Amino acid sequence: MNQRYRPITRLGLGGTGLGDMYHTTSDEAARATVDAAWDAGIRYFDTAPHYGAGLSEHRFGQALRTRPRGEYTLSTKVGRLLAPDVAGEVAPPFVSALPFRRVIDFTAAGARRSVEDSLQRLALGSIDVVYVHDLSVDAFGDSFEHYFRIAAGPGGAFEELVRMREEGLIKAWGLGVNTVEPCMRALQQSDPDIFLLAGRYTLMETTPLEALFPLCMERGASVVLGGPYNSGFLAGGDRYDYLPARPEHYERRERLRQVAGRHGVDLAAAALQFGAAHPVVSATIPGASSTQHLGRNAVLMALQIPAAFWQELVHEGLLPPDAPLPR
Repeated sequence: MNQRYRPITRLGLGGTGLGDMYHTTSDEAARATVDAAWDAGIRYFDTAPHYGAGLSEHRFGQALRTRPRGEYTLSTKVGRLLAPDVAGEVAPPFVSALPFRRVIDFTAAGARRSVEDSLQRLALGSIDVVYVHDLSVDAFGDSFEHYFRIAAGPGGAFEELVRMREEGLIKAWGLGVNTVEPCMRALQQSDPDIFLLAGRYTLMETTPLEALFPLCMERGASVVLGGPYNSGFLAGGDRYDYLPARPEHYERRERLRQVAGRHGVDLAAAALQFGAAHPVVSATIPGASSTQHLGRNAVLMALQIPAAFWQELVHEGLLPPDAPLPR
């Protein structure tokens, strides 16, 4: 595989929590979370204008501005410009926002302006990776094809991100989505380096094994896994892909828990380590909005899990036989 840009560390910090997803977080707690991540050796931080209408980017910038810039990877996203709005736009699952509203824009001009605006909010001099955010059916429904044509066509975000990479303004680009198909199409129609794929390669499902991961291997692209707990579900929560979990989700989790119990394994640790074992995966970035969450993720990533646990998951049909297993 022709290796392209990869994040500095394999465990990262996702920025949804710093954008007040599901519940509010104080500025002090957000700063403490990033500091704790740094102390734990984490050097990959992901954010987006969408997260709290700029709140997550602002907080990351405040926390990272005194850190040596060459010692960490920072990614953000394009596709939503932020326009001033005194009232602010609170968009679920975020519960608060800075005084901006989101404006969908997948054009080349929109992508460049978005990167420039993000640099201002972050108050940092560079961004390493830029993802085209939520360019997927689950986000846009019947309008997805319209937006994808804009992004992938002449004068669209894809060609502008390639240009920014060639200029050295960014090091890599790709898509940040919750579904596999847009990533496949981007690889077929353009030249992305890296994808942020949330919730699709976990202990709950392994859809990318069939086609996306092999194509990434062939093209030299890598994948960052977002949502390794499926919106906290594998860590004991009751949401799955940002929505209330369904009965079949609970049933599968219970089967996973039973196997974990027989081997004395923390299911959250298994969830975090499983995805990172695939060679195309360059990092995994669970979200965290507190130092407790952050510290727990770092510990879970390092826990020893017996090989017999993984083998039983395969034997029980809970993992496919061709899934690379953690050593």
